[in-house]
Amino acid sequence: MVYKTILAATFFLFLVSCHNSSSPDYDNSLPALKVNNIPPPSPIMFKVDSVYPHDSYAFTQGLEYHKGSLYEGTGEYKRSNLRIVDIKTGKVEKNYLIPDNSIFGEGITIFKNKIYQLTWKSHKVFVYNLNDFNHPIDTLTWGREGWGATNDGKNIIISDGSSHLFFVQPDEKSKEMKINKILTVADNQGEVDSLNELELINGYVFANRWMTNDIVKIDTANGYVTGIMNLTGLLDQYDPGAQTDEDAVLNGIAYDSTSKKLYITGKDWPRLFEMQLQ
Repeated sequence: MVYKTILAATFFLFLVSCHNSSSPDYDNSLPALKVNNIPPPSPIMFKVDSVYPHDSYAFTQGLEYHKGSLYEGTGEYKRSNLRIVDIKTGKVEKNYLIPDNSIFGEGITIFKNKIYQLTWKSHKVFVYNLNDFNHPIDTLTWGREGWGATNDGKNIIISDGSSHLFFVQPDEKSKEMKINKILTVADNQGEVDSLNELELINGYVFANRWMTNDIVKIDTANGYVTGIMNLTGLLDQYDPGAQTDEDAVLNGIAYDSTSKKLYITGKDWPRLFEMQLQ
């Protein structure tokens, strides 16, 4: 059993080692999930309604729709930022560039009228006023790598590239993100890792799997993957001449709960897709 655990840990580290050229700390104390009785996930069908321009110099790490505006958090050193984007034109309406060139921005979520922006390896979470994000109003500590973020109205939900989702509370007194629950994500084949950008849709967490063309639908009650959206060839189909490199992977999920529209993009993608789930 110890030997199998070591092999699994080694394989996991190898799999995620390329995310932004590093990997999260592997922690054997995190809960494992028995997969014997998990049904296989179902394909999730979708329809592309519209295709809009997107900044091909935006290394998308977080995407959030809120009251008619599309908020986006981007990564890469020296150009990580937080912005509001016009959906139809792709024009950046408001932008805050993180001045510290050692910071690599990651996922964002809007929680209790504040914007929370993760960072990759800096163990920092920047907090902004929703209506005025010219600078952070607070900086909290997160002990793991930051990848994706969403929230359920009670907790911020964070991914770190592993097979775990962390349900946390921001504590302004201690300046920490305190973990309330850790959810292990798995399907009928085993634990599902490389969880990246997140979005809560109708009580389920939808998560990009880094370096794949899949978005998985996760039941927050038990961590089971109940569905998979396969978006292979999406960008090529609608923009066959797009020039992207190997890091320009699918990443970015936003949902308008009023119109039921889903917005999808990728890192440095020149297109934003408006979809409906079928």
